[in-house]
Amino acid sequence: MPKYSFKNDYSEGAHEQILKALLNTNLDQDEGYGEDRYCKEAINLIGKKIQDPNASIHFVSGGTQANLIVISALLKPYQSVIAASTGHIAVHEAGAIEATGHKINTVETKDGKLTPYEVKSVIDFHTDEHMVQPKMVFISNSTEVGSIYNKKELTDLSQFCKKNNLYLYLDGARLGSALTSNKNDLTISDIAKLVDIFYIGGTKNGTLLGEAIVIINDNLK
Repeated sequence: MPKYSFKNDYSEGAHEQILKALLNTNLDQDEGYGEDRYCKEAINLIGKKIQDPNASIHFVSGGTQANLIVISALLKPYQSVIAASTGHIAVHEAGAIEATGHKINTVETKDGKLTPYEVKSVIDFHTDEHMVQPKMVFISNSTEVGSIYNKKELTDLSQFCKKNNLYLYLDGARLGSALTSNKNDLTISDIAKLVDIFYIGGTKNGTLLGEAIVIINDNLK
């Protein structure tokens, strides 16, 4: 029996149904820049799936681009983002976030997941105007080490962020893996209710490329 390698997400091309759909629509003429009928239909489908038709949804080419756009757009120049030391923005994005002028406050975790206690430790350390102001909490689900957040963990973190006026941003590059885990008790609509902004990863879930940034918080749209 042949071995199946889980080396990375890019060892194969796209799902055959996606390639077939691209061939079938290849010569269709439509608007560009995300204004075509297919993007509009995708936005409508995502809005229904997350049970929030008012969410603002934008398509970008990849996960690093999604993280860079979201973090640089939402933070003021003196604000920082809190992440686990294993977080993608701190390890595998080649300084993309720092290049926008934002510090990443990393925290050591036992399983790649952030808790209110760990976030609080960062807030408590930044006590005066000569330091960056932590404003965003960055999490990944599933995380870079394969763990997933359960509903209680995400709810506790969400409540803490709201209480402390922090944005909660979920990197969903591997969201498909998290939601289909037999240990998972979250739905995608649960996630939409608990975070300010997240993205749905396509690049690591069978598409040729692409992620959908989903903005829930009206103040961030």
